[in-house]
Amino acid sequence: MTPTMIELTGAGLFALAIVHTFSTRFFKQLAHIQPPHAGLWHLLGEVEIVFGFWALVFTVILFMAEGNTVALHYIESRNFTEPMFVFAIMVVAASRPVLQAVTALVYLSERIIPLPVSMRFYFAVLTLIPLLGSFITEPAAMTLAALILADRVFGKGISIHMKYATLAVLFVNVSIGGTLTPFAAPPVLMVAGKWNWDWLFMVNTFGWKAAIAVVVNALCATLLFREELRLLPATENHQSDTVPIVLINIHLLLLAGIVYFSHHPVMFMGLFLFFLGIAHAYHHYQDRLILREGLLVAFFLGGLVVLGGQQQWWLEPLLLGMDSSQMFIGATLLTAITDNAALTYLGSLVEGLSDQLKYALVSGAVTGGGLTLIANAPNPAGAAILHKHFDHEVIHPLRLLLTAVFPTLVAALAFLLL
Repeated sequence: MTPTMIELTGAGLFALAIVHTFSTRFFKQLAHIQPPHAGLWHLLGEVEIVFGFWALVFTVILFMAEGNTVALHYIESRNFTEPMFVFAIMVVAASRPVLQAVTALVYLSERIIPLPVSMRFYFAVLTLIPLLGSFITEPAAMTLAALILADRVFGKGISIHMKYATLAVLFVNVSIGGTLTPFAAPPVLMVAGKWNWDWLFMVNTFGWKAAIAVVVNALCATLLFREELRLLPATENHQSDTVPIVLINIHLLLLAGIVYFSHHPVMFMGLFLFFLGIAHAYHHYQDRLILREGLLVAFFLGGLVVLGGQQQWWLEPLLLGMDSSQMFIGATLLTAITDNAALTYLGSLVEGLSDQLKYALVSGAVTGGGLTLIANAPNPAGAAILHKHFDHEVIHPLRLLLTAVFPTLVAALAFLLL
């Protein structure tokens, strides 16, 4: 396939966006060096802005090169359901009633964990919530886990090494933890319908292996930082601001409805607007809604949708030339530089893939979902919540990549050897 000039431009801007994600600290530093333009540099230093910014550049070029009709047709042909869904699910999942219910579940589950008291809560968050993502979707699980960790771990003065290790394990565990069902993990969702992967198939083929890897990753992190965990203040389930059970149930029903109608924007956005009304009516039982963070993540994913549509010309022939082993390794590595859902979607377009190649593609895509901020759709949500706890409020992408190698390797061994 000979790429068009627009496709080459899209690939070039996609590469620039990837470089930009690894350079956000540089722009943050420029904000201090050049105060007159600090606003611009701070804007470009926000990782959630990156792909939206370069998608805007691409759109302007497309309008100039191809005209209004072609440009509008391309933009309107993109599917923005996922960015809209992630925005809605982030805000609802982060509401106090939902957060209180999940936190109570974590406290309940930690009682049966055979670890010292100081380690149980941390271990429970890194295992239970990523696996819960198979039912409430990965973006919701990421939002809940990040908020709980921000309040009870990241905000307690832990070392920078523990912060990056925890973030890496969280990203990897959420990416693989959503594979118990065919609808919760974006890369699985892209292929499950076409390849007839149902709940039973997912549990038998992916789920139990992912669950083992999730436990191993969380246990390794817990044991590695056991001394720091021992020094943290004891976590307690405070009841002073308890939300009425009726209001909790209403929020959980709205969350379930948004998940159920995740493919139907009119329905889930309608439920989201109803949620906003409930939240306003009972604002004394709410914390600040994370509307800004949700919109930034949606902007990031929207930009990925626009630029990702121009990458098929080089990704598809690359996938077609691989055997199962190469497919697994290639999917894992490619996921680090492109959204894993986009990768599996392209694979679903290829006719005649064997069952081994299908397994290798999807398992590789979810395995690599924790390597970078752009590897998996929920990652920007976690970064948006936790970045303020890092130096200069910047998560260094290269350090995250290097730290995520070990939990990624654990996931890879689980999918390849079990």
